[in-house]
Amino acid sequence: MNQSDFMKVITPFKDRVFRLAKRLLVSTEEAEDATQEVLVKLWNNKGKLESYSSVEALAMTMTKNYCLDQLKSKRATEMRIVHSNYTDRQAGLQQQAEDRDSLGWVEKIMETLPEQQKLILQMRDIEQYEFEEIAKIMDMNETAVRVALSRARKTLREELTKTHNYGITNN
Repeated sequence: MNQSDFMKVITPFKDRVFRLAKRLLVSTEEAEDATQEVLVKLWNNKGKLESYSSVEALAMTMTKNYCLDQLKSKRATEMRIVHSNYTDRQAGLQQQAEDRDSLGWVEKIMETLPEQQKLILQMRDIEQYEFEEIAKIMDMNETAVRVALSRARKTLREELTKTHNYGITNN
């Protein structure tokens, strides 16, 4: 596999690798480093890539593992999960303010979710992965992925509803 062939294989998903790394690591620099590390590992193993049914699933698994290792390492003690890429730029100022507030609450609530649920929610609802792909990446069966996603969404929905209904009494 030459450089051109390698680029054709990784180009469709390299941004997803970065976004997953960004979800897990606080800084853009750390996410860029993680992405670069994963791509270098893929390049070094380019001869074996044809044997994988999904190079993208492999890359996402490598990214998840690398980032989790970074989070466990000493230099990651000050990292926290942050995500603020998604805002509607076409909305009016009032809607933008409400969206930012809601997004901030969603981020805070997501931080309280178990790591597995957080990753599954990110991959399914933000990255749009299929359940089969998530199951491969997370080394789980599809049913367990669906259950974890359902629980994460339920927690997110309940906590967001509590937040939005704060101070409103039902008489």
